[in-house]
Amino acid sequence: MTRVDELLEDMTLEEKIAQLYGVWVGADDSGGDVAPHQHDMENVVDLDELLPSGLGQLTRPFGTKPVDAAVGAASLARTQQRIREASRHGIPALAHEECLAGFAAWGATAYPVPLSWGATFDPALVEQMGRRIGEDLKRVGIHQGLAPVLDVVRDARWGRVEETIGEDPLLVGTVATAYVRGVESAGVVATLKHFAGYSASKAGRNLAPVSIGPRELADVILPPFEMAVRESGVRSVMNSYSDIDGVPSAADRSLLTELLRDTWGFEGTVVADYFSIAFLKLLHGVAEDWADAAAQALEAGIDVELPTVKTFGEPLRRAVEEGVVPVSLIDTALRRVLTQKEQLGLLDPDWSAVPPALLGADLSDAESLRGTIDLDPDENRALAARLAEEAIVLVRNDGTLPLRAPARIAVVGPNADDPYAMLGCYSFPTHVVSQHPGVDIGIRIPTFLDAVRAEFPDAVVTHVLGTTVDGGERDGIADAVRAAQDADVVIVALGDRAGLFGRGTSGEGCDAESLALPGAQQDLVDALLDTGVPTVLTLLAGRPYALGRAVTEAAGIVEAFFAGEEGATAIAGVLSGRVNPSGRLPVSIPATAGSQPTTYLAVPLARKTGVSNIDPSSAFPFGHGLSYTAFEWGELATDAAEMTTDGSVDVSLSVTNTGDRDGVEIVQLYLHDPVAQTPRPVQRLVGYARLELAAGDSAEVRFTVPADVSAYTGRRGDRVVEAGELVLGAGRSSGDLASTVSIQVSGPVRVVDHTRALSAIATVGDRSVVSAG
Repeated sequence: MTRVDELLEDMTLEEKIAQLYGVWVGADDSGGDVAPHQHDMENVVDLDELLPSGLGQLTRPFGTKPVDAAVGAASLARTQQRIREASRHGIPALAHEECLAGFAAWGATAYPVPLSWGATFDPALVEQMGRRIGEDLKRVGIHQGLAPVLDVVRDARWGRVEETIGEDPLLVGTVATAYVRGVESAGVVATLKHFAGYSASKAGRNLAPVSIGPRELADVILPPFEMAVRESGVRSVMNSYSDIDGVPSAADRSLLTELLRDTWGFEGTVVADYFSIAFLKLLHGVAEDWADAAAQALEAGIDVELPTVKTFGEPLRRAVEEGVVPVSLIDTALRRVLTQKEQLGLLDPDWSAVPPALLGADLSDAESLRGTIDLDPDENRALAARLAEEAIVLVRNDGTLPLRAPARIAVVGPNADDPYAMLGCYSFPTHVVSQHPGVDIGIRIPTFLDAVRAEFPDAVVTHVLGTTVDGGERDGIADAVRAAQDADVVIVALGDRAGLFGRGTSGEGCDAESLALPGAQQDLVDALLDTGVPTVLTLLAGRPYALGRAVTEAAGIVEAFFAGEEGATAIAGVLSGRVNPSGRLPVSIPATAGSQPTTYLAVPLARKTGVSNIDPSSAFPFGHGLSYTAFEWGELATDAAEMTTDGSVDVSLSVTNTGDRDGVEIVQLYLHDPVAQTPRPVQRLVGYARLELAAGDSAEVRFTVPADVSAYTGRRGDRVVEAGELVLGAGRSSGDLASTVSIQVSGPVRVVDHTRALSAIATVGDRSVVSAG
């Protein structure tokens, strides 16, 4: 009999249920919410009363208040020892934290947000970051990280776009899978979220209903999760808050059990997004009481209630004792929870509460520990800098960039002199420190203005605010114009202020009515363009915005999606030419502010037509990005222009760096299916390769393209591969195909399942450069 079997047999009902919930002991009533309806939902938790039965999880011991890393680790260790000593079986709690853009703890590295990960088109680098984050979590006693987000952007007005990886399922899947591999390689449980459909909410509103059809769900929303479950070794999944066609994800057995477990074979835990089980009663109105909500969630396949005990406590216990909820539901969830704890070593008799970073330390003297753990070492900062440099997208350049020793620079705009302009809503400074006035930000974050002055030490750099992010003030624009007229070049720092639940212009609960720049920022841009002085727009933002006249009149446009603690230095490096930009847009930049929802994955009638006066075409498409060097592409070619419905074909092309400096080119492979049972996106990414080429060097890129990548959900609801013509295109972006080749597919219609190939495999020489499907 295994240890898990022994515990299942020996535990009382109270002890079983106690393993299925967390406790948010560090939650603070001061300041604003850091979770939806946080202050509406909090319970008074008496640990002395709870702990004799045990405890499943500890919620965010580092991520709730600013706390020194070593002091926090010692506190967590003492809490864990208390949990072990108070309960009959001595099982420690599993401690979890947020880690969306780095370990969400005071003093920990703030990496670029996931939208920047997507802009790198570099899964290998993202995997390195994931490993570093996992190692930092583990060494202070954390077992699970609540990331990554695999939601595919469907409407850029949604506030949580910054947390996503982009608008393409393959890009999201490959990058997220790499991140998970990194975290899991450190021995920490990664968590896929939000399963599923959260990003497709009506009008881009947070927690709003989702009304997509089964094809969009199957062909756009689910594939990234499918890839990560199959290829990353992920051990946890978190449900979405939303409902799909009226069924809340937290109560959807077809999603959380029949698809995730029975079909895909996922064997880990499903944890509830914060308060989402209680929301079945409170917000969705599908549960009569807390016990009903708990029963629906357990039946659907949720194993653990987070962030703190509510429905899985006394209401669930009474429902089981009264025969309303079968104990078998408890046992099923408990087996998964205990199995995971066993994998983590938490059931080992010699398990120690002391985390690796404090081995040999005196935990009783907290002050002596203060400052002894560094969560932002030089190695982390170097990695954050590399990620930021690779993520920055040069969107437009009339030849002004890189700047050639300008004597006078005017730095204008609301995001020029604010370190928070580099951070997303789930960075610890934005998420928590901002709610604690007077507390130091905890890490060194140069402002954009600081970075420009450091990058151009011989220039006279002046700074004028012009306007705030979203206040709409225009009385400072005249001062900005005067500063511009006295300068050789104007750099305008625009974009967002990250926040939560309306406290910012980007972030959870900070949705946008349109994609116009917030406040009076467009007025500021237009006034500066009117001066005739070369004007470079630098976007420090969490979503793409329509840029009006700047699309054709700005000297340069640089897009940086909340690029993290080293972001300002990286952007300044791009402006000077020290860094050759290589980022590509993970989301399209709209031409107009009101054309949402739209993405590049558009079927013919979702594009510009002659029967509607609205043109949803982008100003700059998905995958677009410029460089300071030039690349010459050969023609896409194939040795065999045909394949069967169960076969594959190889296509290849050569790329040469014809410029005078080293650079990176991203070769993107798109698929067009001219005739299908249902309308298909005109272009869809099926593979990509990141090429680092020295000046004058060439490389041949070969894509092995399985027929499976053409699969889609047909009229009968099956995913099919069928005969006919497919057009493969080698693209600099989704809107700029350098060349195409037609492939004829023959054979019977194949119905494929979750074991199908998910992407083309790209190789440069003998090196695979994209995760295989």
